[in-house]
Parts: sequence; structure tokens; C-alpha cells
Amino acid sequence: MNSKQIGLASVGLLLLCSAAHAVSEFEQWKRQQQKSFQQYKDERDREFTEFLKEHWRAIELQQGIARDQTPKPVVIPVAKPEPPIQEPLKKPDDDKPVVTVVPEPPVITAKPPEPLVPAPVLPQQQRGKRIQVDYFGTYLNCYYDPAFKHVRLQPLSENALSRFWSELSKLEYEPLLEQIEYQARALQLNDWGYAVLTNSIALQIYPESNNKQALLTWFMLTKAGYDSRVAYDERQVYLLLPSQQQMFYVTFFRFDNERYYTISFDGRRIKPGKVYTYDGHYPGAVKKLDMSIRMQAPVADNLEKRDLSFDYRGKHYPIQASYDRSRIDYLNTYPQLELQLYFISEVGQVAESPLLQQLAAAVDGMTQREAVSFLLKFAQNAFEYRTDEQQFGEENFLFPEETLYYPYSDCEDRSVLFAWLVTELLGLEVVGLNYPGHVAAAVHLKQPVAGEHVVHNGKKFTVTDPTYINATAGMVMPGYEHIKPGVIPVR
Repeated sequence: MNSKQIGLASVGLLLLCSAAHAVSEFEQWKRQQQKSFQQYKDERDREFTEFLKEHWRAIELQQGIARDQTPKPVVIPVAKPEPPIQEPLKKPDDDKPVVTVVPEPPVITAKPPEPLVPAPVLPQQQRGKRIQVDYFGTYLNCYYDPAFKHVRLQPLSENALSRFWSELSKLEYEPLLEQIEYQARALQLNDWGYAVLTNSIALQIYPESNNKQALLTWFMLTKAGYDSRVAYDERQVYLLLPSQQQMFYVTFFRFDNERYYTISFDGRRIKPGKVYTYDGHYPGAVKKLDMSIRMQAPVADNLEKRDLSFDYRGKHYPIQASYDRSRIDYLNTYPQLELQLYFISEVGQVAESPLLQQLAAAVDGMTQREAVSFLLKFAQNAFEYRTDEQQFGEENFLFPEETLYYPYSDCEDRSVLFAWLVTELLGLEVVGLNYPGHVAAAVHLKQPVAGEHVVHNGKKFTVTDPTYINATAGMVMPGYEHIKPGVIPVR
């Protein structure tokens, strides 16, 4: 080997040594960062554990807020059917050219079906004890530290809850938290779906104890950044969460001018009464639940169908509606929320695609006004009317696909469904109309229409009532003609 080769080899060896040294330094830095972060987390949990031993106070859970108590119509009025349009034959004037006015057609925007969301598979081999969670028909595998099973809960007190948090924080909970976040992303879950999934896992880990389920859900949601807290009385632990949207009929208490709702995932109503909770927040846990449904999951391909039909201008229209029963079960876990949320939420793909395709074919070629009248007739006559009191025993607003599932619907259910159809099929702007004891809709039509209207953001919206049988655009249900409704922005 000559001197030049020796020199090059020396340089190469030096570079390799430098690279190895750099990698070693990086790994050392990385381990130091991880150690520092772990120390920070440990210190944060130690401080919170000590905090939980002392900073509790008695509070009164307040009665849940009730909706509008004005009675809804039990018997719906029926307007005279719209007579078929018959254009009179006119003899053309030889001196004037014949001008044919072509009405503006509606915008048909029915979306093609997309592939179903498959059950997510964890990206790498997991350690720990395996459980299988039935998440509304989608079966998810999760793995957790077996030491979770050995965390004991003593008779309820500040010290017992503080000790439970302390013991959980010392376990390997991070892999379970990562799995929950991965599954939630894969299933396109919103905040409520994330909370339900977390509670479903807690139920599998602690099937024998509702209180342990609530405490583990509290712990994991807090670690995920949610402003979660708990309260307790002599028998029960209560999970408390704030929400971006107002909840109805759910007990709550106020802290820092924020409502914390007592969350129940099984539909049970928690009664008002004295409980104990703590003052303060876990560092970094600031998120409030956003109950909006902006995604179309969960989907378990649990398809069911319902035959609907109605008549429009002398022609019979059979419509076969579809819905995912698993998604209906998921929506059934929802607490009752402010009306606007039902107007703006996404509809599941299983329900959306078939219905839109059938109705799009029917309105193809109609003017905007005709298409709106057609969709009004569908909402008015394809469903049987019952008030929520008659069907559920209490107020219970429905999402559009729930209206396709339940045997009866009332005014707000039909208005929400109608608004969604007009938006998706015709591309028109819609608002909800909130009367005392009644809900309708209004549509911004590009061509002027005679009748009643409201003005919103400088635009005229023609009243459209999906509950008033045979009513056309511009007609207000009898009894509400002189009442100014509240306007609910939709899309």
C-alpha cells in the first residue's frame, strides 16, 4: 500500500470514527432528553398526587338544563296539495319571436361511495395483556400493563383517589395511551368517540368496578390532554368533562365559569346532589370535548334498510334508505346537545350514498324551486309524525341517519334531514328556524319566491317547513305566522 492509499484509509477511518462518535453523542443526548422528560412527568404526577390529597371541596351537582318546554303540535296541519302545473296553450304572435325561458337547474352533488374504513391493525408488536374491545361492531385489539389489574381502590376518599392516580402514573400506561390515539385516528373518531373508546377499554380492564372504570378513564383522558376531572360521594365516582357545545338534561357544576358535565356512557341520568371534587387542573390538560361529527366513522358494515315512499305531483316514488346499525348504536350514546350541532354534523356514508343517489336521480332536470318542493314533500310524507314525548318519553333530537332508523320523527328531526338533503343535493344555503315549540328550515333560493322569508347575513331565505304536510316554499305552519323565529346558521 502506497502512502496515498494509506492517507485515504486514514481519512476514511477518521470519518467513520467521527460519525460513530456523533451517533453516540446523539444517542446520549436522546437518552438524556427522555430521562429529563420522564423526570418532568414524574415530578408533575408527584405534585398532582400531593395536590389530590388536600384540595377537595363539597359542591352541589346542578340539575341539567332543559330544552324549550313549549309543547309541540301533536296533530300536524295539512295544506291543500299543490295542483299540477298546466301551462295554457297560447297561439303564438306572428309579429313577435317565441322566447323560451329555461329555468336554472339545481346543482346535483351526490357523492360516489367511498371504501369502508377497515378495523385498524396496530403498527408493531405490542407487549402486555391483550384485550379485545367491541367498538360498535369493530373489534379492536389492545394491550396493557398487567399491573393495572393490581391497582387497588380503597373506600372513597381524597387519599384513596390520590393513591389510585399515583399508582397508575407509575405503571407503563404510555403504550396503552399510544394505542388509543392510534385507533382513534384510524377510525376517524371525534372527541366523544375518543372518550367512549377510552371508557370501553377501562370497562374491559376493570369489569368488576364502575368506580375503577371512571378513574382509569379520567386518568387516560387527562394524560391525553383533556380537562377531565372526577367527583365522588360515599358510593360512586363521577367523571366530569367540559364541552364546547351545551349539553341538556346532564347534571353539572361550575368551576372557573366553566360547566363540567357528569358524563355517563351508558345513558344513565345522574341525579343532582352533594359530591366532592378538587380545585385545580392537571398541567397541560386543557381540551374541552368537541361533540361535532365531522367524520363518517365508525363503520362496521352492519347494513340495515328501510323502505320509504311518497307521492309528488301524481307520481309515486319508492325510496330505499340504508343505515349502519352500529353507527346508530354509537349515536345513541350521545347526550342531548344544542340544536345547531345536529344541523352541521356529517352523515355516515352507509346512509348518505344510497339516499343521495336515489334522490339526485329524481330531481335531475328540475328547477331549484321544484327540487326544493320535491325534497320538502319527501320529508313531509315519507315519515310518520310523532312527538319525542310520544316516541321516547322525553325530548330527543335525532341526527339525519337516526331519522332514517326510528319509526317516527318530529319537527326538528325532519328539518335537520331536509337541510342536509338540500345542502348536499342542491348546493343551496340553508338555515334552521327555531320557533317556540317548533322547528323548521329556510332556503336561500336564487330565483325569488312569493311567501314568508327571513333575512340572515343580508340574504333572503324562504321558509320551508318539512313538517307542515303539503306546504310549499314560503308557507308557514298555522299558529306560527306572527312569530319571529330564531335563526340557526347551518352551512
